Amino acid sequence: MPDTPAPESNPFRAFDWLLLLTAAGIWGASFLFMDVALDHEHPGLIAFLRPALGMLALWAFPAARRPVDRADRSRILALGALWMAFPLTMFPLAQQWIDSSVAGMLNSGMPVATVLVGATLFGVHTGRVQLLGVAVGIAGIAMIGLPTASTGETTGLGVVFVLAAVTSYGVAANLAGPLQRRYGSPAVLARVATVATVLTLPYGLVGLSDSSWSTQAFAANLAVGVGGTGIAYVAAATLIGRVGPVRMSIVTYLVPVVAAVLGIVVLGESLVAWQVLGALVLIGGAWLTTRPA
Repeated sequence: MPDTPAPESNPFRAFDWLLLLTAAGIWGASFLFMDVALDHEHPGLIAFLRPALGMLALWAFPAARRPVDRADRSRILALGALWMAFPLTMFPLAQQWIDSSVAGMLNSGMPVATVLVGATLFGVHTGRVQLLGVAVGIAGIAMIGLPTASTGETTGLGVVFVLAAVTSYGVAANLAGPLQRRYGSPAVLARVATVATVLTLPYGLVGLSDSSWSTQAFAANLAVGVGGTGIAYVAAATLIGRVGPVRMSIVTYLVPVVAAVLGIVVLGESLVAWQVLGALVLIGGAWLTTRPA
């Protein structure tokens, strides 16, 4: 029998582009929604509600109830922590100090993290062009992050939180591909969201006492939870199975554009020219990391 081609060698088809645009649009808007929720809610409550609401949405898919082998449950637990619980906790914490547009731009470093993690921890072959992309991407991250020390109410701590989340996404992207191809996106993600809900519950209970009811915040939670953790994660995980983790991560080319536009137009945020240039440099580096090795 002929060898089955690796997903990384498959061309992008119309459905792949639809998955890409769906994930990018929802995730790009999620930074805006988190900013809205933070006006009334503690970061811990937001960190809990996002996977909890996503879990409810994901288990609604009949395919989510497909059984998973016992041998793969440890990977599901790891993904629950690395793909959802940890990064979804980091972002609302970070956005207490940095603008949503800055968080969205820094999030475009995911392909850089995916290549670094894949090469160092998973033995993924890395070519010279991809290594160049890593170097360029790191330069772009520095250009975006350094001005935050003196821009409005931003601080370097928020940048550190976002970069920690992006690194966690890089690990998760390399773990998720084989599982998604074996069981399908809903079966994997429903269990991952369930694990993340359990892991973030204590922090959510802490945050509940320091939060107030708001219709706007509740609507933002629904958008981030059902949309960002439900629909967008299914789209991204499906794309990983179809085209591979590194090529899926090009979704982050579009996320910073959506996040920056919404942050400026809706929230009245501002960016310095150096940060905009840094975003272009980072996106260029991310693009290089997705080139064939």
